[in-house]
Amino acid sequence: MSDDMPEWFRRGRMPFGWMDKWFSDFDQMFEHMFEDMAKGMPKESMRERRLSDGSTVRQFGPFVYGYSMSMGPDGKPVVQEFGNVKASKRPGLFGMDQPALEPTEAREPLVDVINEAEQVRVLAELPGVEKPEIKTTIAENSLTIKVDSTRKYYKEVELPADIDPDSSKASYNNGVLEIILRKQKAKPKGREIRID
Repeated sequence: MSDDMPEWFRRGRMPFGWMDKWFSDFDQMFEHMFEDMAKGMPKESMRERRLSDGSTVRQFGPFVYGYSMSMGPDGKPVVQEFGNVKASKRPGLFGMDQPALEPTEAREPLVDVINEAEQVRVLAELPGVEKPEIKTTIAENSLTIKVDSTRKYYKEVELPADIDPDSSKASYNNGVLEIILRKQKAKPKGREIRID
C-alpha cells in the first residue's frame, strides 16, 4: 500500500480513539504470547527461514495432537491422547488457571493394547524411523517405547496383565511396531498344608 495512506487504513482499522489503543494493546499481547511460547518450545520444533527480501521468519512445528477412543473390557470408554503437545494449565488473569498446550520434545505415538487370552499385543505407530533406532524396555506389567533420532518418540504403556519379559517377539513394518508378549502363568496363591 501507498505510504501516503493514513496509518489506520494501512493497518485495516478505523480511527476510533480508544479502540485503536485497544487493538494496539491486543497486538502487543499477542507478540508477548508468541515470545513466551517460543521460549518454552523444544529447539527441534523451531526453525528460521530467510525470505527473498532478506528478512527472516520463524516457523514452529510440526505439532501433532490427537486422541483415540475405544471401549475398555469393563464397558467404559478409554480415551488415549497422542502427539507432541500436552494439555496443561498456566496462571492467567486474576490468578485463575487457563488451559494451555505445552509442546514436548518427543512425540507420543498412537498405541493400541490388545488383551488376548494368553498374550498381549501392542501396536505402535512410529512413522519415519528405522528399526535399529527403536528401543523397548519391558517389565512385568509395563512397556516403554523410545526413539531418539531425528524423530523422537516416547511412550510408557501400562499392560493389562503381568507378562513374561523373556517371551517378547517384535516386528516393525511400514511404520508400525508390533510387540507380542506372553502372559505369565498364574502362580498358586498358597500351598495346602497336610495335617496328620
